[in-house]
Amino acid sequence: MSTDTDRLQAALARFDAANAEDPSTEVFNGTVYPKELLYAQRMTAWLTTVAPEASEALRLAVRCQHMRRWSIPRQTYPMDREGYLRWRTTLARFHADTAATILRDVGYDEATILRVQTLLRKERLKRDPEVQCLEDVICLVFLEHYLADFALQHEEEKILDILRKTWEKMSPHGQDIARAMPMSPDAQRLVARALGL
Repeated sequence: MSTDTDRLQAALARFDAANAEDPSTEVFNGTVYPKELLYAQRMTAWLTTVAPEASEALRLAVRCQHMRRWSIPRQTYPMDREGYLRWRTTLARFHADTAATILRDVGYDEATILRVQTLLRKERLKRDPEVQCLEDVICLVFLEHYLADFALQHEEEKILDILRKTWEKMSPHGQDIARAMPMSPDAQRLVARALGL
């Protein structure tokens, strides 16, 4: 690659190409997108709001946080809490390893690759500011784009529990952004009830 910017753009393009293979789709503003490609774009958009001066490693991690997620379906693990946690741990390793392969291919050094992997595995959440920033972005994307549909598929008590856990994962900065973001009346009601507001 001729410049660092070229290398970054090459990595993002490879991440997007991988996610464009997602067989699941989502319609947004009248356009059909591969589901994980749209998710990755939403992640990058929120990072620009939350941390416009984010490091290159964080920008990379945000864009590939769900890369090829469909390759390891949730239903291949027991449908209980333990199965869910094992699935999430396996996914984190899978995303980190898949990202590392692409980053090496486009010329990143091992230090940057290891940093991206650390972020993707969410090591030292609450103690590493960049890991926390990644978590804030994940939570904001969920609240803006996925909460409403998710709420239609589950019992309200489960939704309230998930919202409380989501809130606990966020930094005060992320929580402030979430409080100010526009939400549907139903989503606002659920968040208010979950947080006791």
